[in-house]
Amino acid sequence: MFANNTLTILQPLQAKLLPNGKVLLTRKLIEAVVELSNYWDGSITVMMEETQTGNDNIDCKVFNLDELPFKLEVISFDRITPALLRQHQTALVLAVPGYRQNHITNICHLAGIPCIYVSEYTLKTRKQIASVNASNPLGRLRKIAWEQNQEIKQRVAIAGADGLQCNGTPTYKEYLNLNPNALLFFDTRISEDMLATPRDIEMRTANRSADMPLRLLFSGRLIKMKGADHLMNVAIELKKQAANFEMFISGAGDLEKMMHDTIANNQLQDCVKMLGVPDFKTEFFPFVKQNIDLFVCCHRQGDPSCTYVETMSCGVPIVGYANEAFEGISEISETGWVVPMDRPKLMAQQIIQLSYNREIIRAMSYKSLDFARQHTFEKTFKARTEHMQQVAENSIWARKAA
Repeated sequence: MFANNTLTILQPLQAKLLPNGKVLLTRKLIEAVVELSNYWDGSITVMMEETQTGNDNIDCKVFNLDELPFKLEVISFDRITPALLRQHQTALVLAVPGYRQNHITNICHLAGIPCIYVSEYTLKTRKQIASVNASNPLGRLRKIAWEQNQEIKQRVAIAGADGLQCNGTPTYKEYLNLNPNALLFFDTRISEDMLATPRDIEMRTANRSADMPLRLLFSGRLIKMKGADHLMNVAIELKKQAANFEMFISGAGDLEKMMHDTIANNQLQDCVKMLGVPDFKTEFFPFVKQNIDLFVCCHRQGDPSCTYVETMSCGVPIVGYANEAFEGISEISETGWVVPMDRPKLMAQQIIQLSYNREIIRAMSYKSLDFARQHTFEKTFKARTEHMQQVAENSIWARKAA
């Protein structure tokens, strides 16, 4: 394909090196690179910065360095040079906009190597994250000011790159005018063979009348950013309104103890069940396909979570806060119910209305599955790789013409 054939990925998550040739990485990273390798005509090198601590991703696992399905290089991104990229026989660099990688555009230009940025978080979303996570008002203002300054540098980097891949609609809408060679995708780890079937939906929704409990689900990190605290408020309001429901919560995080205490203090044990972190493929995903009517999403910021497409892959529709990511995917897919941000009582009211309209949930289940079919793991990464190869080829021709 090219004289050089290595795809070099600059992964923003940090790697924790362990004794005896081991490393702590996320399952999602491994699966993503393996899937890319099915379509990329060449080798793949992943560069990551080192950390001495772990992270709060619930899918972290320990891997042997010599058994990874790609070459891992643990390096400070400040030490990436044109010579280093050429040494790796790099045909294309995948980078992520942010303060650790905004300079990569210039490095790639000097090396004569094309660069694509993969974006996820708009300035609005980063401000939301700062507001949720910073308890000190002064610290919050400093963080927001820092993010605004970074946005200027980030826009320069994106505008100078050879291409842009946007995970979700928010950054696609925000940055399309900066880099017209942009691709919109929705991240997921659901393969074709894992998808629910119309038969699954039919069996799950059969004879589910309004006098039967509406089965609700939340999965993800149990932290404020994901709205786990608001989830408890929704459950309390549902019980207060005498709603007939069961809520299942899967995940782990800082708010887990608080959620257990809230369940006990409000006598929610009969209707709210904490599932912990079951195995995703063998336990959790089959459970959702067979047992869940509606996903409750109280995300308080607009990150393009895998949760959206992965839930739809089960044939399960979503009722969620009006963050920019859920608003965008709901508009494109024409599925789900959007509730004003930070209004758990309104969320509960919407759920109660739907509990008396099970046929509407059933119809939206089929529509959700139809959208997920168009955005499976395989289709998403195939489209992304084709875009990468096109960008690399166009860059070569442009340099020759110059």
